[in-house]
Amino acid sequence: MSTLPLASLRAFEAAARHESFVKAAAELNLTAAGISQHVRTVEGWLNVPLFVRQTRGVALTAAGREFGAAVTYGLGHIEIAARQLQLESTGRPVSVACIASVATRWLIPRLPQFKAIYPNMRINIVYALEAKTPEAADADLLIRHGSRPASNAHKLLSAETRPTCSAEFHARHGGLATPYDLTRAELLHDETTDAWTRWFTLAGRHEAPRAGPVFGDFSLMIGSVIGGQGIGLCPTALIAEELARGSLVTLFDLPSDTEKAYWLIEARNLSHEAGIFRDWLTAISREPQPSP
Repeated sequence: MSTLPLASLRAFEAAARHESFVKAAAELNLTAAGISQHVRTVEGWLNVPLFVRQTRGVALTAAGREFGAAVTYGLGHIEIAARQLQLESTGRPVSVACIASVATRWLIPRLPQFKAIYPNMRINIVYALEAKTPEAADADLLIRHGSRPASNAHKLLSAETRPTCSAEFHARHGGLATPYDLTRAELLHDETTDAWTRWFTLAGRHEAPRAGPVFGDFSLMIGSVIGGQGIGLCPTALIAEELARGSLVTLFDLPSDTEKAYWLIEARNLSHEAGIFRDWLTAISREPQPSP
């Protein structure tokens, strides 16, 4: 049996429902001759006459009446399913629990791209806090930082960090050519001084990091880095735009936290619209990033 003539089935269904080519043509904005041709296509595909052509119109055959009812039933269910999906995508928001740094520096600036594709889908962003699963955050999706947290986690971005400062700070201070030079520089710390201790060890230096401001998280520290107040260990993936513009510079290519990443974890029984947003997030995370 050849391929199902889907386009012609819609025309046949209207003709069968009205038992009139003229009325079907008016409903579908076609000509009566066009409807007649579609019906002949279906009859040819089935090798069964569906209408009796009469001088003053058409009449369904017994086979046409039975098949017409079946097609109406099938198309009706397709329409119901389509409307249900539309209702879900416009009526139920997708909730994403996210750490603040990823939300402000990566996710939120990209949401207009998603809105342009799915204008009726609503996205709610909430704080991830200490949640390890979407369910713990009462969310559909969770973005968290660290080593791979679960088998169902999708890697969005690398969390590698590198010594970073503003171009203005670099021009003003200079003399930052070796890791030893950093031991005498103004260092900025994210939560604790541990991150700088790890980086200096990787660089072959064992001096204690110079005391400097300690910030509650990266979202706070990056403001001081951009403001030219010192050097911070910054996740390269979250400062890609500033690196591309040249307003921030990485002083050394040697990364730390190479085993860490920003992970996307999905809830069980994920909704249709949350699945769409998950797929979009993973797709944009694969877009090329500027080199550090």
